[in-house]
Amino acid sequence: MASGAARAELSDQDVVACVLSGDVECYAVLVERYRKAFGRYATAVCGDADLAADAMQEAFIRAYDGLAGCREPERFGAWFFRILTNQCRNHRSRQRAHLPLETIRAVAPDRADDGVGAAETRMAIAAALESLAPEHREAFVLRHVDDRSYAEMAQLLGEREDTLRMRVHRARAVVRQRLEGML
Repeated sequence: MASGAARAELSDQDVVACVLSGDVECYAVLVERYRKAFGRYATAVCGDADLAADAMQEAFIRAYDGLAGCREPERFGAWFFRILTNQCRNHRSRQRAHLPLETIRAVAPDRADDGVGAAETRMAIAAALESLAPEHREAFVLRHVDDRSYAEMAQLLGEREDTLRMRVHRARAVVRQRLEGML
């Protein structure tokens, strides 16, 4: 079994193999690697840091429980992302939450002040994003909040880049239209 520093250098495929061979502590490498990588995404989609943390925790548990079923361990990140996306959807459907200030800054940087208008702006943006179809909201958040490239998005979502470009384009149009009428 590898030391902590050596484990961190392992590829996802090697870490998965290590965990499946009985070194369950090695799973912590994947948790640390993807908690950071997808934390902002989960917070933006869930709309609340606590909901996002719960969704992340449940996603890691589900991924661990189903690790033997991961057909492409070298693509653990994309596999985990799909699990996380489902957990975020489940959490959002159970509880409607407010968007964090970071999300507002990503969507409308010129309106993300901490003054009196921030609460109204937050509610307007939340309503605009809520009106999006889930796949459009996910694409929008990945592109504009998590700052992912279309190539990264395609890999994570298992979709074609042109499909994702269209989703982001449509999401932008809806958000822009909704915000014009609200703000």
